[in-house]
Amino acid sequence: MVPVVYHPGYLKYSFGPQHPFSPLRLEMLLDLLKSLGHLPAFHAPPQASREDVLSVHSERFVRRVEAASQGEESPELVHYGLGTGDTPVFPGMDEAARWLVGGALEAARLVLGGAGEVLHLGGGLHHAQRDQASGFCVYNDLAVAIRHLTKAGMRVAYIDIDVHHGDGVQWIHYDEAEVLTLSFHESGRYLFPGTGAIHEIGRGAGVGRKLNVPLEPFSEDESYLEVFEQVSEAALRWFRPDALVIQCGADAHFQDPLAELLLTTRSYGKIFPLLRQYAHEFAAGKAIFTLGGGYSFDAAVRVWALLYHVLQDLPLPERLPQDWQERWASHLREPLSPTLHDPERCYPEIPRKPQIEQHNRQIARRLLETVHPYWK
Repeated sequence: MVPVVYHPGYLKYSFGPQHPFSPLRLEMLLDLLKSLGHLPAFHAPPQASREDVLSVHSERFVRRVEAASQGEESPELVHYGLGTGDTPVFPGMDEAARWLVGGALEAARLVLGGAGEVLHLGGGLHHAQRDQASGFCVYNDLAVAIRHLTKAGMRVAYIDIDVHHGDGVQWIHYDEAEVLTLSFHESGRYLFPGTGAIHEIGRGAGVGRKLNVPLEPFSEDESYLEVFEQVSEAALRWFRPDALVIQCGADAHFQDPLAELLLTTRSYGKIFPLLRQYAHEFAAGKAIFTLGGGYSFDAAVRVWALLYHVLQDLPLPERLPQDWQERWASHLREPLSPTLHDPERCYPEIPRKPQIEQHNRQIARRLLETVHPYWK
């Protein structure tokens, strides 16, 4: 079985009951796996140390996070992305964020120790910058894991399917030749964080190794999969990484309230096996999968349950357990889907579909034309 990294300390990463980045998503997922009879024995990670965090973040930023976590107030906090509507301060924030970093690091250690695929059942905090918290993300667990792998001599390909651009990971590794970043996201013209254009291709030794596919709002399964396969296969075949690190945000799903892409679970049901195929074809089977964004409780939990079933080679349930549905529908005060997969017709027809598909093809083609001169 694929090792699963998890610690109850992950649930402490909470910005409050009204914040969209809620630990309830993870509680629901764990409860669903238990109800299905598939709850694994977890690899419990140690909490990341301060030194681990400092491998990608600045000393002055970490000091501000530590002070804010202990209740210290300062007008400087906003400069560091703290105390904002997106990333409010909460007691014990530093400790909670270091649990998530510890999980990603444990996954990296397992890969270095001989594991193939590893699932980190948390994390995916891809917006955190070297010197700043951003977009619900305090410390960048992904970048810490990548840095740990590259220090051990590995070439790492980072693949991000969150609907928001994986900006923090990109900028932290922007000038590094041993890190390829590949982000598929809704265009920054319309969505936070406003970055991720095709001209952001790296700097110095990293040029040609930072790839972005900014998709049109209302992009659907077929168009997403077309450009995903085209760009991913070309980039991985050229780069030949030693390992993949994959951020599996679920917020490109059509139910998500914070974005406008229109993926269904059937698309994720193709993406996750493709990622496994890429790991085996291009990276000797080595890959770390993390969670990430996803702000529809119903959609995010089903997408991540699908990820779990795919990684563990489990048959998909025909229906989700009735007791689980009733328990969480009552808690959330909203109905939940009775099946893991969405129905065939789950939203109205998109009138601009041909134009959207053509635009996405042009973006993918222009990106590959831009980076191809550096792939020698």
